[in-house]
Amino acid sequence: MITQLRRATPRPLILACVLSLVAAYFAIHYPDIEGASVGSYLSTFLIALPSAVALFLYLGPRRATLSLITLSILAYAIEALGVATGFPYGAFYYGDALGPRLTGLVPYLLPLSYAPLVVGAITAAWGIRLRLLHILFATLLLAWMDAVIDPGAVSLGYWTWPQGGLYYGVPLTNYAGWLLSGVLATTLLLATGRWSETPRPTLLDSAAIATSFWTGVAVLSGMAAPALLGALLFAYLLGRRSHLRAAK
Repeated sequence: MITQLRRATPRPLILACVLSLVAAYFAIHYPDIEGASVGSYLSTFLIALPSAVALFLYLGPRRATLSLITLSILAYAIEALGVATGFPYGAFYYGDALGPRLTGLVPYLLPLSYAPLVVGAITAAWGIRLRLLHILFATLLLAWMDAVIDPGAVSLGYWTWPQGGLYYGVPLTNYAGWLLSGVLATTLLLATGRWSETPRPTLLDSAAIATSFWTGVAVLSGMAAPALLGALLFAYLLGRRSHLRAAK
């Protein structure tokens, strides 16, 4: 199985995932090194780029642009609501590591890190004929992704839960919030993009690279559960990529 995945995975993607592990090492051990913030912005952009390009090739420029703009608006709106009121994730706030914030609440970079996850989740859940079940499965995948991301993000100071939580400092309300926002985001992206044909396998690449990075953060931080969930998620995404590649 591992050999099959390796053969089906293009070398540039493998290299990108390896580099993301290197980036995770520097993020953990050298968070204050000169140029770290610039490196963070650049890596966020580069991680998002493969799926953004694939989305434009898959949907066309007009639908892809509309999809990304509406998804960005949703992301800003629900995150700003979360920071300001504590709904739907629970009380939290963003740190300075992610750079300047829109209205002082939400980092400008947020859509660059969020949109590829939604695109990846919808692509990975492709094949379920009933639209409602497709949305629900994609939403569960988003919650799975966040179970890998959030502990590491908290440890890096990207965001903070003042009251802590059971899961590596993250409260369970966060995942209830991700289920709600995930349903909204996946529904919105499917509606604006009007996905109909089998997705391009490259739509999964940004989610796979991001998963590699956050799994590396979990491993290097000694967080067993997120590390295991990340490894399983990474294998699942590559497996789905191989399946979609064979279907094209």
